[in-house]
Amino acid sequence: MKPLLASEIRGNWGTLLLPINNDDSINYHNLEDEIDTLITMQVNGIYSNGTAGEFYNQTEEEFDTINTMLAEKCNAAGMPFQIGACHTSPVMARERVKRAAALQPGAIQVILPDWSVPSMRDVINYLKELSAVAGPVGLVLYNPPHAKKRLIPEEFHQLKEAGINLVGCKVGGGDAEWYIAMKKYAPGISVFVPGHHLATGISLGAHGAYSNVACLHPAAAQQWYELMLTDMPRALNLERWIQLFMSQHIAPYITTKGYTNQAADKLLAAIGGWANVGTRLRWPYCGINESEVASLRSIAHEMMSEFFILSEVNTYR
Repeated sequence: MKPLLASEIRGNWGTLLLPINNDDSINYHNLEDEIDTLITMQVNGIYSNGTAGEFYNQTEEEFDTINTMLAEKCNAAGMPFQIGACHTSPVMARERVKRAAALQPGAIQVILPDWSVPSMRDVINYLKELSAVAGPVGLVLYNPPHAKKRLIPEEFHQLKEAGINLVGCKVGGGDAEWYIAMKKYAPGISVFVPGHHLATGISLGAHGAYSNVACLHPAAAQQWYELMLTDMPRALNLERWIQLFMSQHIAPYITTKGYTNQAADKLLAAIGGWANVGTRLRWPYCGINESEVASLRSIAHEMMSEFFILSEVNTYR
C-alpha cells in the first residue's frame, strides 16, 4: 500500500496477538485466521509486533514470516497496515525497518533504544537513520509509559524540526494541558492513546488507539470508535464501564499478581472469544491460566453489556 500521511492514521487499530503452541513455536495457522478475522471486522487498520505480538521474542526468520503474511493479506484486501519493526538492539531495529519497508506498509512502528537512557541527541541520531532506511514510509514512535526515555510534547517538535519523517506516536496520553501542548508542538503527528481512554482522548484531540480494547473485541471497539464521532456523551459513558472493568478485573493481574501487559492483552482476547490465540506467552514469560477466562467473560458481559451489543451492530459490514 502507499505510505500513510499522519492525517490518514486514525481510529481503532487492531493488533496481532501471537498464538504460541505448547512447544513455544508460533501457530501460523491461527495467526492467519486472526488476520482474516480482523480484516473481516473492518477495523481502521492492523499492526504487527506491538507488545502483544511479542516482538522482543522472535527470530528474524519469524519476524519476516509474520509480516510477509500480514502484508500479503492486507494488500489483497485493501486493509491499511503497519509493521512493528521494534527491537531492543538499535542495529537489529535498523535491519527490521529495512525489511519492513520492502513490504510497503502504511507506516513502520519503532521504539527508542532502551538499554541506556538516550539523550535527545541520541534519539535524533537514531530516528534519522531509521527514517532514512524506511524511505518514503513514515515512522510511528511507540513510546509507552514504561520506556526509559519518555518524550514530552516539545521533544516531539524537535524530532519534526530535525527532518525525521514521524507520522505518528503511540503514547500514554495525559491531562488536558498535555493535549493542548501536543496540538501546539506536534500538529503534524497522529497521536494514539490507550484504548480504554480513547473517548476522552478523542474529545481532547487524540486521533485513535492501537487498542487494548480491540484486543477484547475488535468489532465492538470499532463500533465504539465510530460512536465517538456521532454521540460522544454515550461513548464517554461506555468508556467509564470499560475503565471500571479494566481497573477492577484486569489491572490487578499486572499490579498485584506480577503478569505482563501482553499477558493481560491475551487474556482480554480470550474473554472476547473472537480469535484462537490462547493465553500462553513465549518463554520465559508466563501467561494467565485459561481457567480464569469463563468467570471474567461473564463479568465483562454484565459490566459492559452495551460494548458487546456494539459488536453485533453492522457486524462485519
